[in-house]
Amino acid sequence: MTNIHFYIGLDDTDAPDGMCTTWLGALLATIIKAKGMRIISTRLVRLNPTIPYKTRGNAAISLSVIGDPDYTFDLTCSIVLKHASLSCENTHPGIVVSLKKPPSDFYWKAVSGICTIDEARSFLPSHVLHYQGYKLGRGLIGAAAAVCSEFPDHTWELLAYREPERFLLPREVNADSLRLSEDITSPHTWDTWDPDLNGPVCIPHTPDPVLFGIRGDSPYSVDHAYSMIQSEKPGMYQIWMTNQGTDAHLVFYDSGLPQNGISYLMRGFVCTKPKTGEGGHVSFDFKTREVVISCMAFEPTKKFRDIVRSLRPGDELLVAGSYLKETLNLEKIYVFSAEPYSKETPPLCPECGKRMTSAGYKKGFKCKRCGAREKIPEITFESRTITPGWYEVPPGARRHLSRPMRRGFVPPDPSYLPAHRSQLFLKGQHI
Repeated sequence: MTNIHFYIGLDDTDAPDGMCTTWLGALLATIIKAKGMRIISTRLVRLNPTIPYKTRGNAAISLSVIGDPDYTFDLTCSIVLKHASLSCENTHPGIVVSLKKPPSDFYWKAVSGICTIDEARSFLPSHVLHYQGYKLGRGLIGAAAAVCSEFPDHTWELLAYREPERFLLPREVNADSLRLSEDITSPHTWDTWDPDLNGPVCIPHTPDPVLFGIRGDSPYSVDHAYSMIQSEKPGMYQIWMTNQGTDAHLVFYDSGLPQNGISYLMRGFVCTKPKTGEGGHVSFDFKTREVVISCMAFEPTKKFRDIVRSLRPGDELLVAGSYLKETLNLEKIYVFSAEPYSKETPPLCPECGKRMTSAGYKKGFKCKRCGAREKIPEITFESRTITPGWYEVPPGARRHLSRPMRRGFVPPDPSYLPAHRSQLFLKGQHI
């Protein structure tokens, strides 16, 4: 067997009601090591979270291996044919093997833009050794993006997987041990427990192979947390390097109309007082450059909606979120300023003490009781409950790629409005 350094990528083997691409990746890594080959690194690569045909977190995987690329490609094909959810009409696996890391442009487009199957098929022949798409071959997009991924910032996730015979059974995980594991390892792990929900958020709700996942800033942190968790016996576990929690999906808005399906970081001003609509969703109008868009904090964001409700017209913000159906779905906001908010109200009648009403456009105010008139409105100031800084959705509503405040943020300069992704990084910290 040859000893060549190569990369293998895999994607779109799962379905909404079962299977998991990361489980297949962990299984592949286990078999590769059993065959005497060496695993250099394992990557879990999250891609654009707005893609409509994704399942759950839109994850692809890649392995960096020293061994036989031809044998590994054939082995992966056989594993996909045996385990992938090929009967699902929306499952279209893809496998890619490359002897060197292809250009990262394709990865950045897949994580922050929209790629087509045709683009993947056009990209692959000149950059990889082998590739195979099943059915429509949509998984070639994620598999290609995974092998050419670059992580200017990265985190780690330990995924524990169930024994195959337990895939369809209720999970047995001690919730208190999950909370304890995060309490002890924080701030080096996060998003295990949501205090707002008073429950764990690291356990899937679908009948797939994942038992639970622990996210953190090093493989040692997630392994330490894992050692404290009481659960059914895992069938296997894998520690993945990942782009989760890095904001890799965000693109700085520059000009023109925002594009549906893209996640933006936008700077601008609140135009309207936030209002609560049907279902408990909170929205406000936001002006950025020459356009006005609607920003929305949906009901699952829970207490984050109270922060949004406290915004007022004129507040300067940096907003982050995905633009879908002409609405920016908020993930977090940075408040530059929250000045005392003044508003005009009809004055009290000096004669009878009752509140006056408008007498008409530019006609001042009139008392309905005694007929007295006034021209000048009463100015009142509303005390603010919000202060400058970052605010984020709770763990239970956070997207995999969204960077949690626990990892730290670099406060944006008030005059800061970069137009290129490279300006997101300050001392290795991704805003």
